[in-house]
Amino acid sequence: ALPGHGDALPAPSADLATWSDALLPALPERAVLCGWSLGSLIALDLARRHPERVARLILIGATPCFVARSSDAPWPHGLDAATVATFNADFATDPAGTQKKFVALQSLGDARRRAVAGELAAALADTGPERVPGLSSALEVLANTDLRVFIPEIRQPTQLIHGAGDALMPLAAAEWLARQLPDARLATINDCGHAPFLSRPDECAALMADCLDD
Repeated sequence: ALPGHGDALPAPSADLATWSDALLPALPERAVLCGWSLGSLIALDLARRHPERVARLILIGATPCFVARSSDAPWPHGLDAATVATFNADFATDPAGTQKKFVALQSLGDARRRAVAGELAAALADTGPERVPGLSSALEVLANTDLRVFIPEIRQPTQLIHGAGDALMPLAAAEWLARQLPDARLATINDCGHAPFLSRPDECAALMADCLDD
């Protein structure tokens, strides 16, 4: 499990490398990593820093940079920085309400929006106060991470799976990854938001099986 999730202890700091290194000991010698959302950033980081441990990647709802940036290296394919900052601040005072808003954003753009939102909400239903620090730290990792400069170094075969209507991590972010990764292919699922494995489980499973059969 990710740090602060399930029975895993929280990470000592909210930076991507710390979270990645917390998972590294549990990996087999040559792993196929499948990551969704924040998990895709962790998978990319592990593939770059520990290439001998990662054979290939399957990335669902992926982005190299969660927050939009306007200075230095502009990045338009993310959430507005002020919106992300508000999410992070609100989580400390109203974690349940903030989770509800985040779930709504993850299901936005999906033809099965209500069903997907229900499944995501059910997964968080048993998240008590003891889980709040771990979830808040996860939002900080998302807000602080920008892997764009490192993406061309990641040479493992990569299958990207992305919902065309993803409002949390726009399709343009996955299209950018498909162009910049040396060995990547992108499968876009129409009428689908940020959680295609819930909205279109059969299509996702088929794409993952094809990747593993290569």
